Amino acid sequence: MKKIFITLSILSVFSACTSSKLAPIPKDALKPTVTTQPTPNDTDDPAIWINHKNPSESIVIGTDKEEAVGGLYAYNLKGEIINKITPLNRPNNVDVAYGFSYQGKKIDIAVTTERANHKIRIVSLPDFNLIDNGGIDVFENEEIRDPMGIAMYTQGDKIYAIVGRKDGPSEGYLHQYLLADNNGEIEAKLVRKFGKYSGKKEIEAIAVDQELGYIYYSDETVGIRKYYADPTKGNEELAFFGQKDFKRDHEGIAIYKTSNTDGYILVSDQQANYFNVYKREGTNGNANQHELVAKIPVSTVECDGADAVNFNFGSAFPKGFFVAMSNGMTFQLYDWRIIQAEIDKQAK
Repeated sequence: MKKIFITLSILSVFSACTSSKLAPIPKDALKPTVTTQPTPNDTDDPAIWINHKNPSESIVIGTDKEEAVGGLYAYNLKGEIINKITPLNRPNNVDVAYGFSYQGKKIDIAVTTERANHKIRIVSLPDFNLIDNGGIDVFENEEIRDPMGIAMYTQGDKIYAIVGRKDGPSEGYLHQYLLADNNGEIEAKLVRKFGKYSGKKEIEAIAVDQELGYIYYSDETVGIRKYYADPTKGNEELAFFGQKDFKRDHEGIAIYKTSNTDGYILVSDQQANYFNVYKREGTNGNANQHELVAKIPVSTVECDGADAVNFNFGSAFPKGFFVAMSNGMTFQLYDWRIIQAEIDKQAK
């Protein structure tokens, strides 16, 4: 009887975990071109590193957000895990920067938040090695320190990390740090605190438009906020959009560029399993007027993080791709041509 009881209990738990509390995938959802191998625990956020010399050897970097035993994973464009850094203590979000000055040469880096340790971690690319001597503290002397979101901004020779956290004040929620190498030890200098917060849920997803010099972030359940990335331009909020376009949570943000000035901002409508699309260049000649132009049904389940890039990776992704996290411990890669076709269809 005991064996039968245990078996029934396990089946009951399994049934409860697989019952439809999660949002259903839309019937007309786009199918991913590639789905990555699963991580052991809980994927959260991806970033794309372009190998400009050999595009087919570019990699997708993703976080496995588990406390104490989490990790940072590298995937090839077929979705296979080719490298990893474990254990990390709840790595949350990740982003990439090119041309960081380190030990007398320029290198590319990935930077991830290590939430449970109140640090950011820095990884050299493409060799995928930690180079931060145990990590760099963020939100020092703050009551709430748990870092979640991160986005990198490059301005000439300067590389900044914009970091968000689990909770924070109504003003100055985000901190912007200038990263620099000091005799082989990477330091982060706080250059500003900025960004409004509604207090409704949290701020996690952050994205930077390098060419246009803007920062976007999701104030979950409320809207998407926009600021200058250059800290010398001040802390004025430039736009607050998407306030009525989402089922509940505003999540991952990806920017796809069709030129230096035009393109799309894609934001995860998490509980609907859609990505809402806004024009990067704005609307009606107003660079800060971002109106909904399409809702893309995707196969990701309750997506947290996303990234996109316009680059010729070869026959599989000649116009680049869009990558998004999905519940189920995976990331999904979509040939951009599939996304663009859906945008064009809805524009007719």
